[in-house]
Amino acid sequence: MEIIYLLIFISVIIASGFLIAFVWSVNSGQYDDDVTPAIRMLFDNEVRTPETAEHENKQPQK
Repeated sequence: MEIIYLLIFISVIIASGFLIAFVWSVNSGQYDDDVTPAIRMLFDNEVRTPETAEHENKQPQK
């Protein structure tokens, strides 16, 4: 029976640690912008101009 009390005590300490970490992350602004990371991958590539596309497509002749 004593081990159950010990496990409950340890689980409450771990749960309070997660709660403190969550409150800290909310207060520090981790969840302020949840839209930009989802669309950032759409604009991550460099813009290719026709000149750079032609340069990249040229293969050396053997």
